[in-house]
Amino acid sequence: MKTLVCPVIPFPNIYWWSHVMAAENILLDKSEHFEKMSFRNRYMVSGSVAAITLSIPIREGRQQRKPMHEVMIDYATDWQTQHWRTLQSVYNRSPYFEFFAPDIQSLYQQKEQSLTAFNEASIRTIARLLDKKLNLDEAREYHKNYPADVIDIRVDFRSNQYNIHPEKFPPYHQVFEDRLGFLPNLSILDLLFAEGKNSIAFLCKE
Repeated sequence: MKTLVCPVIPFPNIYWWSHVMAAENILLDKSEHFEKMSFRNRYMVSGSVAAITLSIPIREGRQQRKPMHEVMIDYATDWQTQHWRTLQSVYNRSPYFEFFAPDIQSLYQQKEQSLTAFNEASIRTIARLLDKKLNLDEAREYHKNYPADVIDIRVDFRSNQYNIHPEKFPPYHQVFEDRLGFLPNLSILDLLFAEGKNSIAFLCKE
């Protein structure tokens, strides 16, 4: 695989990262229009009774159709504290939570104004924690279609397709697996806190 075009989403799921790990060049599309319920401002983690969807509030609500780089985060509610407390609550017993917690918590202490700024910061932070150098670039204008030799996974992150191809990835130990069974294709945070730097080997499995 040479070039990958992907959406800029917060703490992308395992499917997103498996493609990124295999790509030589990665284009983050900040020019596509925001789509409601599309995970451009949401990510899923494990909970004690079910998967939990964490949403980043945005100004002007989710009905807007602005380019992603123009979508601004709404700080009227303290969503950062809420998200971090949720992560602490569900992952504090994970093997690698304490090791990675300071770096992840720092993301919730910054007040990025745009949604893409926070999302890209989350992506770069995860790559750094995994010691993975990514060749990231930005798609500076929107293209609905790309040449056949470019892999485009943007459409895979609409709400009804978020768990695309969960069977591709073998299970790993999850905190609440004894209650819920294995929950596939959650946010990379779930894998990171469970497997640490071994997450790279997991993501590169065919």
